[in-house]
Amino acid sequence: MSDGVPVSVITGFLGSGKTTLLRHLLSLPEMGETAVVINEFGEIGLDHTLVESSREDTVLLNSGCLCCTVRGDLVKTLQSLAIRRVRGEVPEFKRLVIETTGLADPAPILHTLMNDPILARDYRLDGVIAVVDGANGLATLDAHRESVKQAAVADRLLLSKTDIAAPGDTATLEERLRALNPAAPIVRSAQGQVAPSALFGAGLYDPETKTSDVQAWLKAEAYKDAEQTHHHHHDHGHDVNRHNDAIHAFALERSEPVEWDRLVDWIEMLVTLYGAQILRIKGLVNVAGDDKPVVLHGVQHVFHPPARLDAWPKDSNRHTQIVFIVNGLEQEMFRHTMAAFLDKSEGAQTR
Repeated sequence: MSDGVPVSVITGFLGSGKTTLLRHLLSLPEMGETAVVINEFGEIGLDHTLVESSREDTVLLNSGCLCCTVRGDLVKTLQSLAIRRVRGEVPEFKRLVIETTGLADPAPILHTLMNDPILARDYRLDGVIAVVDGANGLATLDAHRESVKQAAVADRLLLSKTDIAAPGDTATLEERLRALNPAAPIVRSAQGQVAPSALFGAGLYDPETKTSDVQAWLKAEAYKDAEQTHHHHHDHGHDVNRHNDAIHAFALERSEPVEWDRLVDWIEMLVTLYGAQILRIKGLVNVAGDDKPVVLHGVQHVFHPPARLDAWPKDSNRHTQIVFIVNGLEQEMFRHTMAAFLDKSEGAQTR
């Protein structure tokens, strides 16, 4: 695993409160060594200093944080930041936050962070934070497909504007988000007020502590419950758009060790045929002949290099668990093809 600067992607639909969140976070002492990259088509700047200096490649905010805008290629922007950091041309930063535009699909940014070999030397993906408008989120999810995808791929869901949202609407929105993305913690916020510890550190592996967060990351049981809810909604003819039946999550579990080559062949088949519809794959794999687990993490067609953890998480049953977040695909196809590719004896079980 890379020991590079952790990168968090903040996404969320137009007006959801991304900039308010950033303004609050960057005012906190614990965020002082942070670099921020915002899309040049983003909403209002973080503060007057940034607005006045927006033509510069890099701005030093009053808080001591760095901020720059994406002018073209994200890879070049991040490479430039890393080089200038090494040269001492910009202050040291220990965290990078990327804010997407409200209409953005976060997948291309994740692809870039996961797949570019040069960036991998300096950065590592920490997670995706989706800001959901607590007052208008239900209507937004109904009307805008982008907002559904933003929430579905997130590692953290920040419910904003909870001070002005109707309590009943907030509870309904949270229920809907849990069905859409069961493992992502939902954090409530008003005026962007939230502790950084609630949003960051979402990655599988923390180089500073050399520990894994796989169990919290996967939460396979939550995904199984979500799949049952998905089928319940589907079977009873609920409105597809309103209940987001096309985008849903589920987990597959396998009790016996799997042959790595067979697993790779299965994943490659899925990605080749359905890559655009497989929004995210997360997995912890018990590989035959290996006493340490292997982590899988993919976004559509792009995967992190498989990573071997130092040990299984505490209290783990050592089963292979793979979570899928998909668009327009059913679990039964995944279950059937998994068995076809991986089964080699009567003793193998897929649940």
